[in-house]
Amino acid sequence: MVEVRNVTKQYGGVRVVDDVSLNIAKGKITSFIGPNGAGKSTLLSMITRLISKDTGQVLIEGQEIEGWKNKDLSKKISVLKQSNHINIRLTVEDLVAFGRFPYSQGRLTAEDRQWIQEAIDYMELAPFRKKYLDELSGGQRQRAYIAMVIAQNTEYILLDEPLNNLDMKHSVQIMKVLRKMVDELGKTIVIVIHDINFASCYSDYIVALKDGRVVQEGKTEDIIDTDVLQKVYDMHIPVQWIDGRKICVYFA
Repeated sequence: MVEVRNVTKQYGGVRVVDDVSLNIAKGKITSFIGPNGAGKSTLLSMITRLISKDTGQVLIEGQEIEGWKNKDLSKKISVLKQSNHINIRLTVEDLVAFGRFPYSQGRLTAEDRQWIQEAIDYMELAPFRKKYLDELSGGQRQRAYIAMVIAQNTEYILLDEPLNNLDMKHSVQIMKVLRKMVDELGKTIVIVIHDINFASCYSDYIVALKDGRVVQEGKTEDIIDTDVLQKVYDMHIPVQWIDGRKICVYFA
């Protein structure tokens, strides 16, 4: 389990994450939702140790995250940031191979190559495996980065807006892959996501944030509620049941 206890982060006198406590359910998809500036990405970054927290604790399976060795933590948690910048020219296959570094230390084994192949196939990138990243569309690059995370084969996967630059088809593909990884492989996935309908259709739990604080958290069906969403987004969002799923009609 991932436990967040009274975590705070401040920039320039402003608390962007303000005394947040929550538990991430194991073997489930948890989505962080909320308006811009809610603190979603900052909270995710503190959980993955990408940025330091000012106060509080983040516990990974009972151990404070600061106490984990980098090598051990990278086999337990993988993370995909919102923006990725690599200054060297890589092929898709090279990028995905980076996901195996915690295991191979740069010396790929047959098992590593199998993981790389499966991750590329999982994301339907086989036709592009030898292409350079700068030759791909934004959506194809995003899928390659997600394939890298899949190849890392960690128990916990944290993704900051993984649907950026993706069209509808590939957004659905990504969410289905994540759902499959949870249901079939027992992964624990945390997503920062803006589209509340994707959160509704694919998440088990939702954490709704606003102004750095948790407005409400719980099962998806309890958070995708007009009254709750009003508190989060300051707008009236009707919710309809469509094919057994709660869909937010926020465009009307």
